[in-house]
This record gives sequence, structure tokens and C-alpha cells, in this order.
Amino acid sequence: MTGMSRRTLLLGGLGLGAAALTGCTSAPAAGPVPSASGPMPTLPPATPRPGQRIVEQVLTAKPVTLDLGGPTVPTWAYGDTAPGPLVRATAGDFLRIRLDNQLPADTTIHWHGIRLHNKADGVPGMTQDPVPAGGSFTYEFTAPDPGTYFFHPHVGVQLDRGLYAPLIVDDPNEPGAYDAEWVVVLDDWVDGTGRTPDDVLAKLIADGGPAPSGGMGGMGGMGGMDHGGHGGGNAPQPWGDAGDVTYPYFLINGRVPTAPATFEAKPGQRVRIRLINAASDTIFTVALGGHRLTVTHGDGFPVEPREVDALYLGMGERYDALVTLDDGVFPLVARPFGKTEGGQGLALVTTGSGQAPGPDVSPAELAGRILLATDLRPHESVRLPSRSPDATAHMSLEGSMSPYRWGINGAPFGQNQPLTVREGQRLRLNVMNMTMMTHPLHLHGHTFALPTGLRKDTVLLAPMQSMALELDADNVGDWMVHCHNIYHAEAGMMIGLLYRG
Repeated sequence: MTGMSRRTLLLGGLGLGAAALTGCTSAPAAGPVPSASGPMPTLPPATPRPGQRIVEQVLTAKPVTLDLGGPTVPTWAYGDTAPGPLVRATAGDFLRIRLDNQLPADTTIHWHGIRLHNKADGVPGMTQDPVPAGGSFTYEFTAPDPGTYFFHPHVGVQLDRGLYAPLIVDDPNEPGAYDAEWVVVLDDWVDGTGRTPDDVLAKLIADGGPAPSGGMGGMGGMGGMDHGGHGGGNAPQPWGDAGDVTYPYFLINGRVPTAPATFEAKPGQRVRIRLINAASDTIFTVALGGHRLTVTHGDGFPVEPREVDALYLGMGERYDALVTLDDGVFPLVARPFGKTEGGQGLALVTTGSGQAPGPDVSPAELAGRILLATDLRPHESVRLPSRSPDATAHMSLEGSMSPYRWGINGAPFGQNQPLTVREGQRLRLNVMNMTMMTHPLHLHGHTFALPTGLRKDTVLLAPMQSMALELDADNVGDWMVHCHNIYHAEAGMMIGLLYRG
């Protein structure tokens, strides 16, 4: 083993040529995304309205050495911690955030899930020039929607270092019927353990080669195909092959399970937990031992409350949940889906006396009812108005492990034809996952509605699953749609969504 899964997965689509696929975010000099219909409209700069509250902050990206709770690793981070410093605002605030780049490489910041001004989206070659080493860039945008978000680079595989942090946008009209709030950030960690993320990507590509005869023979990693959403015990699981990389550590709020982060409260208190999966290659199953969670929000948007034993979080997804705490010491576990090495993520919830569980604790809730996004329904206040689509586009997710190539609609990013939309249209995206791997599909600058009406910006697509997503084209610009497995994205699984007149 070289630290990577050694599967030889199917070539899951048509038309991916023999050339190696690379996402152009790792090579900003490649220039902007090809346009299908001429240049995008010139956008005026974002400026605050009279009387609008302004939130200002400086984020310094730099090389650091982090203590993960025993393991000490050299990495890159915002400031001196991973996760980095919280950015907090109220819906309607104007954010002015300056990035000071002290890294030895170009970088940007992408504000994941925010329906923001296009020039602040942080995609080099599409919305901005990359920020060079020693340079700075000021991101200016209004945060229109409350919710749980996070931010990270959009250059190469920098997300798989320590460059991520939460962004919380408060709702001024929310009653706040809870006693405490915890922000819980999940991650898979490899940087500084003898490998960097760039080493991992290079190895994945180098280990590729001619696709094996039989093509579809890589199906052994599928698991089950139960899309009903109720995993647990020996029940079939929904995500098939869910990741490419073997990680030595899984973290909750930057800590390994042998020295876990601790959340303290009193018995009977009601807590809002904001869960963020900032991992690069790992789906997590999250449970709080001895408790059921009531899910209230998905990707920032309110849902009809749903009580569950546990929930799946794909890369880039966020869920908010409420829980009323019992008396004792309880494990908050993030179990990596489909991975048997590296242990799990663990934090402790302490409300009284009791023996702390060990790092390999397995709460009974992990064998209970596990939530899928498709189990949820939107709160009526955020449901998209009923409307027939004005335009339809198709997205086919394609690729293989051997050779390591990923793309959309027959080609990698930069070679595939961008999708186009006109301002004011209702666009239906018919997405088909043509591979035997699960892909978290993320749309920049917008949310989409699932067939259930659920509003999200990131959704897990299981092997061979299709889904119709609908969005309102209400945010002019050039935007990215991509798999949020950072290695798939960097190997080409991205496509542009461009506004054209």
C-alpha cells in the first residue's frame, strides 16, 4: 500500500481522452474558462448600501506547525490554527475580508455556499487572478442568507491542508431557542505526515495506467445500493466507493481522538450543533452517543425538523441539529464511511461526571436510523416557487481510477463545453453519476432544489444515481459546478455555468 486505495474502478463515462486530466485551478496561467457565447457582462464592484453594517477581518494564510493533540505537523493554515478563525456576520451584512498571502504559492478564498457577488467567489481564471505569494486581495460581498458555511482555497489541492474555517451568518429573526451553540468541523488529515496533498495527487495520477480489461470489473468496492436512506448494522449502505485516499487521522475541530476536543454544558440544556464537513475525500457518519439529533437546517436552509440517530455528511455539506443533553460524558463520533484505516473523528460532550470513552468508541446510534438529504423536506419559507423550467442542461459525471481521470460531459474542465443560462431563468440540471463512486456535487453562487424541494448547494450522488436539480438564475456571473472531492475536482470533474444574454 502506498497510502492510496488500490482499486481499479470502471471507466465511468464516454469520451474521456487518453491525455491526463488536470483541473485548471492548479494552473492559473491557463486563463479563464472558455466561453460558449461571448464574454460575460461587466459587473460593477460590490459596495455597501448606506447604513449597511460592515464586517471587516484579515485572514493570513501562512506556513505553520500545528499540534493535532499529539501528532505535530507542518502545514498551511489561516493564522495559527486549523480550523482557522471564525468569520461571523448577520444576514444582510456587507463583508470586507482581506486575504494576506504569506504562503510560498498562489492562493484564493472561496466562500462555500454563499450566494455572493461573482468577483468574490475565489476561482482563479474565472472570477479573479490568483493571489501571489506576498500579495493580498480584499473580498467584498453581502451575505444575503443566514446559515452555516465555511471557506477554503480554490487552488489545486490546498483544501487538504489546514486552510479552512467556519463562516456563520446569523438570522436576525430567529428566536434562538437553545442554550448554547457548538461549531463542529470535520476533516481528514494527511499533510505533514510524510506526505503533502500534492504528493497524494501525484501518486494517484502516477499509479494510473491503462484501464483493465473488462472495464466494469472495479465494482467490488460498491457496497450496497440502498438509496432509501436507512443504513446501520449489516444493512446495505448507500455510498458505494466513497473515497480514494487512506488518511492517518480524522479530526474534529483540529484534534485527533486520543486528545479530543471537549464541549461542556449542563444536563437538560438544549444545544445547536453546526456540523461542517471540510474533508477532502471522506464522507462521515455522525452520531452523538446516548442522544438523538433533531436536524433543523441543511446547507444553511431550514428544513422540517427530523429526529435521527445519525446523519451522513458529504464533503462540503453542512447540517444544523438540536439536542437536549443528558447527564454524563458522551462521544460525538464522525465515522469515515468505507474506510478502515486511520480510526475516526471524536469529540467529547461533558455535562457531568463519568468515564470518558476511548478513541475507538462505537455508539449504538451508528447502527440506527441514518439521515440522507433525500429524507428531508424544506421549510415552506424557503421552498422554490412552483414553476416550469425555462431551460434544461445535462451533466454526466464520468471518470476512472486507472488511469486517474475525471470529467463532466465527456471531458475535463477547460476542455468541456460550459453550461449557459440567462438571468431570470429557472434552470433544470439533469445530473447523472456514471461512475461507481459517490460524488458530492457543489454549485457556486446559488442553491438548487432537490426533487423533494430541499434547498442545498452540495448534494451526494451515489453510484449510477441520477437527480434533477432546479435553480433560479438570480446571480449573474461565471460560476463553477464541481465534485467536492478535491482530488476528483483537480483531476477534471468541474464545469462552468455561465450567464449569457
